[in-house]
Amino acid sequence: SEPVVFYEYMLDTAQAGRAAGVRNVVVTGGYIKTEPLKELCRAVDAVKVDLKAFSEKFYKEVVNGELKPVLQALVALRKLGMWTEIVYLVIPTLNDSDQEFSSLARWVKTDLGLDVPVHFTRFHPQYLLKNLPVTPLKTLERAKAIADAEGLRYVYLGNVPGHPAENTYCPKCRRAVIQREGFFIRGLHLKRGRCQACGQQIPGVWES
Repeated sequence: SEPVVFYEYMLDTAQAGRAAGVRNVVVTGGYIKTEPLKELCRAVDAVKVDLKAFSEKFYKEVVNGELKPVLQALVALRKLGMWTEIVYLVIPTLNDSDQEFSSLARWVKTDLGLDVPVHFTRFHPQYLLKNLPVTPLKTLERAKAIADAEGLRYVYLGNVPGHPAENTYCPKCRRAVIQREGFFIRGLHLKRGRCQACGQQIPGVWES
């Protein structure tokens, strides 16, 4: 469920967790004003924003919302210095055009920076969209290729266990510094946030 709906409870829980030495991550659709976001960021360590699409048309027709406030929240998060990742569920026929992938990648590059991770994840038909097919792997790979070409350094594919694009690669030596399979870590080749092979700093939230 969307944690912004129960903001006060979320904030209280995050503050209690931080006081106990527990790290917190917020997973949200990004519909939140800047002031409450600032307060929340004092109590959490990272934010994952589910970006539903990169068009106002999709937000209006599919989720009955707006894209602009979500983009504003993403920019605010970066200005606040919060570690932020974007997840984009690729839905066949609705938000899977090359133009949309390209526009998203260019916006991230310009407004957020090359180190912000973007995860293109596979859609599976359910609830109100049972009429649509599973996202083809080639569509996900095309989205990643477009984002890579824009210079984004950390582009992932999700809901495709075992795919090489689940891993984190060092942008300098290209070694897989975090090897994943689904939700499991299969290999970790970092020391205090640096690639063990070449020493390159990998942005993220690591051990102190």
